[in-house]
Amino acid sequence: MILQVDIQKPGPSVAVVRFTGALTLGTSLHAADAQMQKTIKDGAAKVVLDMAGVPYMDSAGLGVLVQTSGLARQQGGELRLCGVSDRVADLIKMTRTDALLPMDSDVDASLAKLA
Repeated sequence: MILQVDIQKPGPSVAVVRFTGALTLGTSLHAADAQMQKTIKDGAAKVVLDMAGVPYMDSAGLGVLVQTSGLARQQGGELRLCGVSDRVADLIKMTRTDALLPMDSDVDASLAKLA
């Protein structure tokens, strides 16, 4: 399945990014990365990544999330993940990137922490 990205902006400095498909090395991951970077640089530095539709992620996908988190922080914001599957959560914890990529149960919980 090709990675699909849907970006909503519920507020001027907030974006909710919904992924559907695997976050793996390839053209679709590169395109998703470019969309997220543009969204943050355009002022939405508080980002919620809804990962409920992501069954799998490789190291390239993890790298994009870490890079996006750093960009959000540079812009004065924060990145939070929600709806993370056990398989993806295990990768994040195993690589000890959970300190950079905080995880919440759902979009509402992430938005509440960003408020």
